[in-house]
Parts: sequence; C-alpha cells; structure tokens
Amino acid sequence: MTNNAVVTKLLGADTAEVAVIRMTACGGNCGSCEACRCDSEVRVIASNPHGAKPGQKVVIESRSADIFGAAAIVYILPIVLLFAGYIAGASAGAGEGMCVLLAFAAVLLGTVITVTVQRRKKKKTIAYNIIKID
Repeated sequence: MTNNAVVTKLLGADTAEVAVIRMTACGGNCGSCEACRCDSEVRVIASNPHGAKPGQKVVIESRSADIFGAAAIVYILPIVLLFAGYIAGASAGAGEGMCVLLAFAAVLLGTVITVTVQRRKKKKTIAYNIIKID
C-alpha cells in the first residue's frame, strides 16, 4: 500500500519521520463542510534508503497484509463472534433471550481478544519505507 508523504525530520542516517495526509470521505475539502473534526495528518517513521531530506515530498510503502490484518481483527472478528455466539446458543437449544445473551458475550470476548492483540502489536509497529522522492 503506498501513500504520498512529506519528510518532516531525519531521525538517523537511514530513517526519517514523515507526515502522511489522510484523505477524508468527502474528498478532503474540509473547508467547505467542516464535518471532519479530527486531525488529518499522521506522522510515522519510515526507512530512508534514498536519502530524502526534510521538506521533500516522497512516496512511502507499507505491507498491505499488516494493515488488512489489523482491520480484520478490529472489525471482522467481533462480528464473526457475534453470529457464532448466537448460532452456538441456538444449536444448544437455548431460548431467544439466551441466544442474544451468548451473542453479546461472544462480542465481549472478541473485544477482549482485539484489545490484547493490539496491545501486543504496539511493540511491533507497521514498517514504512520511502520508495521514491517526488
């Protein structure tokens, strides 16, 4: 997965901090609607094999599998467990209320798993590489 970024500072001989501008759902023209109240700039550390200097526009790359894996854990796992909890209750012959309770318990379990995995992943961040200087 590639993104455009700007080098903000050098952190070493082969690493740099870059600012990535996140696009908004409305196309990025926040001056017209002001619906987006969040900061649209994210700063990440990237390897700098091309020797980019502060202020230069660059293209950075990250492994898509890392990003999609994180998204799957955060968004898909709780939904899968919701249905699995309900189906498990229904298969065991539980009433409607018990099936719903089991479904929500499974979502709670999914949330605990997600938080645990994300805390462990904080130690291993997504690696970014500068692939081209614009």
